[in-house]
Amino acid sequence: MKLGFGLYRHMLNPSHLAFARQVGATHVIVHLVDYFNKGGSANPRQDQPVGELAGWGYAGDPNHLWTVEEMRDIKQQIGDAGLIWEAIENFDPAHWHDVLLDGPRKKEQLEGLKDIIRRVGEVGVPIIGYNFSVAGVTGRITGSFARGGAISVGMNGPVDAPIPNGMVWNMIYDPAASPGHLPQTTHEQLWRRVADFLNECLPVAEQAGVRLAAHPDDPPLPTLRGQPRLVYRPELYQKLIDINRSPSNQLECCVGTLAEMRDGDVYSAVGRYSAENRIAYVHMRNVRGKVPDYKETHIDEGDLDVLRVLHILRKNDFSGVIIPDHAPQLSCAAPWHAGMAFAMGYLRACLKAVEVKRS
Repeated sequence: MKLGFGLYRHMLNPSHLAFARQVGATHVIVHLVDYFNKGGSANPRQDQPVGELAGWGYAGDPNHLWTVEEMRDIKQQIGDAGLIWEAIENFDPAHWHDVLLDGPRKKEQLEGLKDIIRRVGEVGVPIIGYNFSVAGVTGRITGSFARGGAISVGMNGPVDAPIPNGMVWNMIYDPAASPGHLPQTTHEQLWRRVADFLNECLPVAEQAGVRLAAHPDDPPLPTLRGQPRLVYRPELYQKLIDINRSPSNQLECCVGTLAEMRDGDVYSAVGRYSAENRIAYVHMRNVRGKVPDYKETHIDEGDLDVLRVLHILRKNDFSGVIIPDHAPQLSCAAPWHAGMAFAMGYLRACLKAVEVKRS
């Protein structure tokens, strides 16, 4: 198992890459989507997108797909810092909003996704994580929820506010959309849409040497903002795999999200899918409680037994990357850095303990 670090687009700079290496990462997961683009001159960069109902920000340029040249430049920068680029996390809503919504540009956007997958393979990045969701990550709150009053993320009840037109995946892709709200989608319709996506894109991914890794729904509720969710119970991962048995059809195993689910067992799920070699990479965080009322905690204090999860992964010979997903912010001059350094140190110690027991 390898220890990695997740970086948002605005963190692709020498200082953040050096920080990742200094706290023990060997690999990085990169978000090429700029979640924090608010438009105009005011463009604040946060430590993580929380899930405001007004949306994180504006989606990217629908006419600009990520190019081989820009990704090669990023890979060079990562390599110069002594790190390996393991995965891209998430497609830009600008590039696949009608794939998610079954809209008029769906066929065109599917072809664009195929081009992106080919380019990612050409650059030599082996994984693209994705979250097939209409509502996206939304409805979360922040507060002094972690030990000692550290600021973290949580949820305190269902979120039923409808999604306005022009927004999907909690990002605005059409600022000029007409007033009103997205029409209701059924679970069956959403499953047909993800099947179309997988059946179109997985053959291209196989040829490109790229794995597509599905993130479970976060928060994992059956519906959110009036829209259905796909993977809100652990066994629904299997339904996703059964759509297409391609070896490139894999999972982004977000252990914290699995732990938030009201049904199923997080340890059984990790064991099952790691034994089946379906886990591309792992997000690790700790939580207390279940949806729709949970709070994220320090990695060593929640309901999840992190060491037990790592033992399961090691037993099943998982050799992929594990990253700290989120971390509470500590009361100091660098709240995000301190919280992530604590999480990385804890994970590093746990991985060493697992390896010692194995030997």
